[in-house]
Amino acid sequence: MVEIKMSVYDAERRKLGNWFTHLLRRSKRLPKVLREILYGMTVHEMDIELKKERGNLDHLFMLIVFGDLMGLPSLPPYYSMRLLPYIIPSIKIWKRSLLREKDLTDFVGTDI
Repeated sequence: MVEIKMSVYDAERRKLGNWFTHLLRRSKRLPKVLREILYGMTVHEMDIELKKERGNLDHLFMLIVFGDLMGLPSLPPYYSMRLLPYIIPSIKIWKRSLLREKDLTDFVGTDI
């Protein structure tokens, strides 16, 4: 049986190599982390507000075009039927959100 002896120098070198590879792995994630931090500091709130505004505009459009489904006739059925194939996937979600109970806290912004 051959016994392999490691010198103190080899052990330190191996330890340094493990530390260096660990540091390299972490540094590859650094740009992504910095991007996410910068996004959160600058654009995140505006992004959320724009998504809410887009949802509100979608609900308003569907109410104007397909208000007759909710009992509010506004457009002639011909135009509604022409748009129907594009709107079918979102009608169920729209009806649920329109008929959802609203609380006073829904109208107040989430920012303090």
